[in-house]
Parts: sequence; structure tokens; C-alpha cells
Amino acid sequence: MNILILGGGFAGVEAAIKLRQYKHEVTLISDRDYMFIYPVSIWIPVGKRSFEDTQLKLSDLAKVHGFKVIIDQITHIEANKNRVHAATQTYAFDYLFIALGMGKVQVKGLEHTHSICGKPEESVVIKDLLENLITKGEGHITVGFGGNPKDPKGMTVRGGPAFELLFNISVLLKEKGLRDRIRLTFFAPMAEPGKRMGDKALGKMGSFFKHYHAETHFGKKIKMFTDTGITFEDDSNLPSDLTLFISGGDGLQLIKDSDLPLNDTGFIKIDEGCGVEGFPNIYAIGDAAAIVELPWAAKQGHVAEVMADVATYNFNNTITGKESRKSYHDSLHIICVMDSGDGAAFVMRTAHKELMIPLPIIGHWLKKGWGWYFKNSKMKRMFRIPGM
Repeated sequence: MNILILGGGFAGVEAAIKLRQYKHEVTLISDRDYMFIYPVSIWIPVGKRSFEDTQLKLSDLAKVHGFKVIIDQITHIEANKNRVHAATQTYAFDYLFIALGMGKVQVKGLEHTHSICGKPEESVVIKDLLENLITKGEGHITVGFGGNPKDPKGMTVRGGPAFELLFNISVLLKEKGLRDRIRLTFFAPMAEPGKRMGDKALGKMGSFFKHYHAETHFGKKIKMFTDTGITFEDDSNLPSDLTLFISGGDGLQLIKDSDLPLNDTGFIKIDEGCGVEGFPNIYAIGDAAAIVELPWAAKQGHVAEVMADVATYNFNNTITGKESRKSYHDSLHIICVMDSGDGAAFVMRTAHKELMIPLPIIGHWLKKGWGWYFKNSKMKRMFRIPGM
């Protein structure tokens, strides 16, 4: 039985680990030789974490958990023919788990921006550009995120890291004595960025912007980015010496070019057990999948891991003839420790509650502790807490 996993991120690695726990032989294919821990990459630009320390080598994970790793670039999926094409060869499969992540909405002039949620190397580029601006001692930094016009409910918006990066940069500027000389502005095309976190969290964001000396620019669609700033739909301009922007999520082109069933945004249609519609031997997990549209649902790392758990459980029970099945719907919620460089806020939104609890000082160390825990628990150096 040939089981392939495409993607070496949160969903793909978790699927490989769980399948090995079920005693299945599995091969994971990734275009890079490490797993990048995006939730803590916000500290790379401000010098609090190294690029190397934000990685887990796939070869090390494979050795510990017993799965096989192939480094290759997937170029095309032929679901009906049970094969995937890559840069070096074609791979056949009996069962497939797709965990390739998502692409970004293309906005005119996007090349003039840099994203903390883009390729991992971008975090180092941001660090270098930020250091250059600090050396100069003056300028204007803009930080923001956008959406996808085909996704009106905001299921592919990823705003949390933008907030975190803004606040961490503000703390760095304070340490350098440059808050009065380097201007900070947070921008977004929607009128209420962060609303998916819930009304309570949204209501407290104003005090965060004020505390971290950040101006705001909301409610105007972005027309284009230039090397000197941002132009909006009414042709107004926001000057910027460094534009840090997380574009809205979009389906990867190789997924759009496949024979898989897709929604309007280019994500793979799945059932609540993460099975791909019409393909009983294929599962889609993490950002590549079209998740159910609920106000308390968002594409986050822990959701990707939940989906990996659900998909592998259902796969194993199908193979072994057991009737029990799981649904990822049962575990959907928004939860994060939103770091601010000198503290954090605990944010939770479920079907029944909304919380935003400021955690001055200790919150920052809690998130740093999570990063340490995540790496060590993944490598079996310590006990792993379920759901974390």
C-alpha cells in the first residue's frame, strides 16, 4: 500500500506522525527539507529568534517517527490516475493526503511588499530591511493584510501575524529610541480588521494600536503597491518606506490545474472527515482544503493538525474495517496567544464564547515557551499534550 503525503508543514508532518502511530508505511514529499514554525517567525525580523531556530529538519522528524521523506517540487496532480508529478519524477499512490498549503491573492505591485506569511526566507529579508531603516533613523513602516474577493466571509484572511509583527516592531523602535522618528501605520481594506476574533477582541484592538503608537488606515480597497507606498481605490496614497503585507489566501495554481473538486476560491472540497469529494482514497488537510464557513473558524496551525488527526483516524478505520469516524467540525475554533513583544493577549472564539485576555509580560514568555514545547514534543523529547 503506497501512502503519499504532499507538504511538510503543520498538516503534512502531523499526518505522517499519526499514520506511523497507526503502523502504516508513509512517504512525505516536500519542496524544502525543513518544517518552518510560522507562529514564532514573527521574532526573526526583530532579532529575537534566528532563522535556523525556527525550523525542524524533516530528516530528523523522519528518523524519530519512522516515515520516509523525499525533497521534490510537486508540479501536477492527476487524482483520477492516482499519480502526482514532480520536478524529478512521477509518484504513484494508493492513498493521498494533500497538505500543500495555499497561495496568495495577486495584487498589482505585490512585489514591492514583504510578507511574514510568505516563503520562510522572507522573514530574513524583512529583518535586513528593518535594520537598514533603523540605521537610517527615520521613515515610515506600514503593516497590513488583505482578503480574497471570492471569499467574502474571510475564511482565508490571516491577520494575526500582521498584528504581532506590528507590535513587535513598535517595541523594537521603543528600545532603539526611534518611536518618534519612524512612523508606524496598520492598514487593511476591510472596515473592521480582526473581526473574526470576535466583538470583544475587536473592541480592544484600538487600545493596542494606541499603546504601541500605531496609526490606522482601514476601509479602503487597495489599488496597487509601489516602491514608495500604497495607492487605494480612491487614488489616495499612504507613503511607505517598508511595506509588510499578508495577502489574502488563494488556491495554489497546481491545485487549480488538477482534476480535484474545488470551491470558488480554489480550495479542495472535502467532507467533514477531510475526505475529498468523489475520491475515497484522497484526503485534503490544512490550508489546501476548503473548510466549513463559520464565524469561529479560521485556517490556523492547530486546525491543520486537527484535520490531520481526523483524516488519518478515518483512513485507518476505513482500512481496518472499523465503523467509527471523526469530524473536524467538532474541533473548529479560533485560539491564539497574540504576541506583542513585551506581552501578549490570549484570544479565543468558539461557538459558545469569545475571550480576549491581556497578558502583560508573562504572555510573551508563554508564547516563547510554546515554541520550545512544540519543537521538543515533535521530536519526542518530552510528553506531548493532546491538542497542542
